[in-house]
Amino acid sequence: MIGDLGAADATALAAMVARKDVSPGELLDAALAAVEARNPALNAVVLLQEGVARKAIADGLPPGPFRGVPFLIKDLGIEAKDFPSHNGSRLLANTTYRLDSAIFERIKATGVVTFGRTTSPEGGIGAATEAAVYGGPTRNPWGLEHTSGGSSGGAGAAVAAGIVAFAHGSDGGGSVRIPASSCGLFGFKPTRARLPDGPYAGEGWAGMAIDGFLTRSVRDTAVMLDACEGADLGAPYWAPPLDRGHAAAISRPPRRLRVGICDTTLTGEAIHPEVAEAVRATGRLLEALGHQVEPSRPKADVPMMMRAWTDIVGIGTALSIRSKIGDRAPREDEVEGVGRGAWAYARTLHPTRYLEAVGEIHVFGRQMARYFDEGPDILLSATLAEPPAKVGRFSHLTEDYVAYRTGPEGIFAYSPFCAIFNASGQPAASLPLGWSQSGLPIGVHLAAAFGQDELLISLCAEIEQAAPWAGKRAPMAG
Repeated sequence: MIGDLGAADATALAAMVARKDVSPGELLDAALAAVEARNPALNAVVLLQEGVARKAIADGLPPGPFRGVPFLIKDLGIEAKDFPSHNGSRLLANTTYRLDSAIFERIKATGVVTFGRTTSPEGGIGAATEAAVYGGPTRNPWGLEHTSGGSSGGAGAAVAAGIVAFAHGSDGGGSVRIPASSCGLFGFKPTRARLPDGPYAGEGWAGMAIDGFLTRSVRDTAVMLDACEGADLGAPYWAPPLDRGHAAAISRPPRRLRVGICDTTLTGEAIHPEVAEAVRATGRLLEALGHQVEPSRPKADVPMMMRAWTDIVGIGTALSIRSKIGDRAPREDEVEGVGRGAWAYARTLHPTRYLEAVGEIHVFGRQMARYFDEGPDILLSATLAEPPAKVGRFSHLTEDYVAYRTGPEGIFAYSPFCAIFNASGQPAASLPLGWSQSGLPIGVHLAAAFGQDELLISLCAEIEQAAPWAGKRAPMAG
């Protein structure tokens, strides 16, 4: 078992350490051996810091719930003074930080042994992870010709391949849930501002972005969320307080719920038949568990939301580039095509457009809040409109940023569900409940009203118990 981290979740590994069945150093050895054996095919783990990890063990790990468990952080956004970052970009390569971010301080306090970073696409704006700074695409352990998703694609691949039992990710438009769906994992996006953003940022993408985790079990996510939740000093706003906490919430099933099921996109377009069937099968499972399941679709202005999301993220990308090189245009050897296109597109927008787009996101959030207030407790849909895409389909070569996001073959067509809940701020999760005929994972998506994280994660745990997925593992994970 020591040589195969993918055989146990992080909670089980921490229990092994507590019983002294295995040492933190031995678990780190196993993780590094898995990197050496599996990462060349995946290109998922980068910027290894073995010395930092060894020193953390030698200095004494905090007595947290995951003491001694190997861990990886995403190479985007999570600032850590001992972990230089490329942020998925040649322009931002080898960035160093003077202080740890609040989220990383809380992660460290759980006792994990962080030893490196995982790949992400430049700017975090893709549903695939194929950044030039890493020398090639990140691939899916379930099928190397397919993407592991984005933007936390390296994290998803590393967990699915058994390199680590869980890993950090972040989600501004589905970036935890898309890799979870692609890699057969559990991914949970909390309510807006449930986790801290400081001190380097007040909010990400007008509040649409938030940290999260890629895990093989609901309990690992629940415990890590409890360890990290809560506003940090100076936060501009915070989420409604929890009642008992995520871990307590999964200790018993939720009340019987009203579940709205949607086996199309939320605007009524057909999705891949295998994905639609996975949604319907989950609906039947929920009915068997005693929940009330009825067809439902929110009456919300999704096209408006997608335009606003695209403009906010385009402006944010331009700001990131400008912070490094000023007002000159980025060169091809500095920024990939989509990023250069976002920079150019942002320059065409009226100076008032950013605040207008934020206002539209807020209007959309109220529309979605009304839907849950007047309708179901839970909305059930697919996570992606089809099984995992082939590598290269969402490369960043194109400079047409708007078409890349909103065109008929763009990312919103492929992932029409996830960003909706970044815009609304509501909690949402992807569960690995379906499989294509070719053996690729298919994620099923559940979402709840703003602040109802405990209700949602409790339902996820009930589903996990009724339809366990832990025994399904990618071929290279052993």
